[in-house]
Amino acid sequence: MNRHDRSARTARLLLAALGVLVAGALTVGGVVAYSLFDGEPEQPSAGSSATDRPKPSGSGSADAVAPMTPEKARKIPLDVPTGQEGGASVGFPHSAGGAVSAVVHFWEEYAWMDDQKARQQLEVVTSPDATGYIDKQISEVRKLREGAGLPASGGTPAGVTFTTTVDAVRMRSLADDDLPRGDVVHIWLSFDRYATTPDKATDDNPVKGDTTDFIVKWQDGAWRITDEEAYVRQRTLPVAYDPDSAFAWRDQWVQVRHED
Repeated sequence: MNRHDRSARTARLLLAALGVLVAGALTVGGVVAYSLFDGEPEQPSAGSSATDRPKPSGSGSADAVAPMTPEKARKIPLDVPTGQEGGASVGFPHSAGGAVSAVVHFWEEYAWMDDQKARQQLEVVTSPDATGYIDKQISEVRKLREGAGLPASGGTPAGVTFTTTVDAVRMRSLADDDLPRGDVVHIWLSFDRYATTPDKATDDNPVKGDTTDFIVKWQDGAWRITDEEAYVRQRTLPVAYDPDSAFAWRDQWVQVRHED
């Protein structure tokens, strides 16, 4: 799904939430960066394709087993940040799990409806090499607000709360001749987003199974978002995430474990 389609879906979510409020109140080769947890089944080799189909098990074999899926595998635990800066969690380790944790925390905390707060967060987590990236993202926030009938600049409408939950991630290492392997990674997220109001604690029409992606690199002691062309050229598209899909598992989608 491209960013235009995602923005349109998010705008519909916002409009639906505002309606409730008014009514109630008014890779190179596709290699994985690292194994993300102990005991993970063997991943596809660098030459395997996301479209490869798992080999069917013989129905008469005593060793036949159901294919692996993200739902059956262990979930990735998230590293706990050591602090907050500008509304963004910081202090993630220099590891594959740290990269995933940094991106998941950022997206779940991102003030995608508040251009001023979003800028504060982006200034903390964006690489200085990503020229123009912050302004581009703030422009997207303002377009989204305008599409929902709000002023271009401002905060989240009073009485509406949005919750973003990342369900699964797909991570690939990107190549950089000047950095160690694993210091630049491309991470896809599958997430849900809900809107609630004081008069309606549940969302009848949430955004479910939406996707977005980030490229992050280890720089100045932190994982930082970047859109440098050398990395963007290596960006790959995933198969659709489904927790019960063997194809999603073969494409290296894994679920995220949130703390209870």
